[in-house]
Amino acid sequence: MILAADITQAAGAQLFLLTTNPSKRRYPGSVAALAAILACSLAVSPALAQTARELFAEGNRLVRDDLYWAALLRYEEAAEQGMDTPLLHYNRGVAHYRAQQHVRAQQSLRKAAESPRLRVLAHYNLGLNAYAGGDTDEALRWFRLARDQQQNTKIAQLARRAIARLSSRRRQADAAAARPGQQRKHKKLGEFDFRASVSFGNDSNVFRAPDISYVDFADPNLPLVTPVIQSGAYLPIDLRAKYTINSLPHESFFGAYRLRGRYYQDKALTNANEFVHEASFGSHFRRQQGTRTREVYSAFKVAQHDETYYDPDDGAIRNVGGVSVGDRLNYLRYGPEIKFRQSHEKISVGARLKGQLWNYEDVVAAPGYDHEYFLLGVDVQYRFAPSSLLRLTVEKQSRRYGDRPSFDLDGQQRLGNATLRYDYIGLGLLARQRITPNMWFGFGYERTDRQDKHAGYNDYIRNAFEVEFHWSAGARFKLDVSASHRSYDFANAFAFNDPAIGNKTLEATRAEVAATYRMTDRLSLLAEFELRDSVSNDTRNDYSRNQFVIGVVWEQ
Repeated sequence: MILAADITQAAGAQLFLLTTNPSKRRYPGSVAALAAILACSLAVSPALAQTARELFAEGNRLVRDDLYWAALLRYEEAAEQGMDTPLLHYNRGVAHYRAQQHVRAQQSLRKAAESPRLRVLAHYNLGLNAYAGGDTDEALRWFRLARDQQQNTKIAQLARRAIARLSSRRRQADAAAARPGQQRKHKKLGEFDFRASVSFGNDSNVFRAPDISYVDFADPNLPLVTPVIQSGAYLPIDLRAKYTINSLPHESFFGAYRLRGRYYQDKALTNANEFVHEASFGSHFRRQQGTRTREVYSAFKVAQHDETYYDPDDGAIRNVGGVSVGDRLNYLRYGPEIKFRQSHEKISVGARLKGQLWNYEDVVAAPGYDHEYFLLGVDVQYRFAPSSLLRLTVEKQSRRYGDRPSFDLDGQQRLGNATLRYDYIGLGLLARQRITPNMWFGFGYERTDRQDKHAGYNDYIRNAFEVEFHWSAGARFKLDVSASHRSYDFANAFAFNDPAIGNKTLEATRAEVAATYRMTDRLSLLAEFELRDSVSNDTRNDYSRNQFVIGVVWEQ
């Protein structure tokens, strides 16, 4: 790395990325230069105070004398005097790099990369910094950005050379790991990951009650129902723990546990409490050779889900013929899951397979929801450029119930009917575009065709549209925004299952904003807001709801 202020002196400098001895890494003492006109255009504005210019120049001299900590102090003083230029961020990044402060170097170089005239050089040096910090994948990503740009052919040539040497060294490491009795020394035998999130939230419509009175046409007595919208505070909890055993060079074995739930504070709202315990164990295989990466994930998962089967109109426990069926939605779910992905520099192919048994709590007064669930999906992803990709997904799903009878075309669910079976065919398309190294947005579309295999009563076509946005402001702050709209087209189903009402309509909209601020390496603040709106002529499914959450996240 060189100082941006010294760009014009480095035009003939040579680059040495690595030595042949992997235990003694060398990093380039200089980088091929931008043109002299760039150095002139990046000169410090004379409008800045003279003291800031002098402090900046003094910092540059101290870096050249290998006094990096003193240089960083001068750069900080220059910033306090009002200097805030890409040139200052770049040189500060160089000083942090040479002081082996790779996280802070990355932050400063990312800021410098926002300048169009320093972007190419900053991308290349971000690659050097990532490699020095031990993250080869991240280094290759930055080098590829520097390689694919068109502004500076010399930097592109140096980036190609760096990619070739890193890829060669990785292949050598893979070959050594494949020899009997040898393992990669940097890989810990056992690793423990822990994440806990405890938050406080407010729910504007706890039971998803409709906001208007309606006639319940599903009841032969045709009662007029006046729903009661109830709001209240709740505590969302998310706890995750995972232990990994890295006993093989490219494969690890793990056991994991997760608890998710929400607990409402008001006793009148406790019927809305729900939680899920999930345990899993399996293996993860990952091997990278040059630009090719192969991953295989396999696991067996067991989950226990508990919630109350309540009436959305008032939150009371449901009953059938005077018998409570509040436990009807509690279930035990278990089964295997396998994921596969083969990635190349521009194209990747993935597959997913899942099979599960869902065993619901038995209730005497109503048929159970026990069923088998199967999923098979494949996807193909293509990167048109380092900053843009397109992904196509095709999925086949099936839910096959053991006790629940199907509906006839007149809307009646007769006990003698064949058991219910739904098959789904889904087609999805996702496009993402990166705007800056820490900002991207995406658009998605998904079409799902559900087929009711008995008589087709509950068939539908669902069209879903989604937008998403991500921004990481430095290493501490992260913002995610997403919104989706789903439109259901029911060919045969009736609102309230009553032919007199006409075909059922349903549209669902969701919007979510999530912000995270990392206070320390392990502790973060979390704030989330979610809005859901469901519109249907079956008024039981017509509601609006918003929730906000603020909490803390601990990661280890």
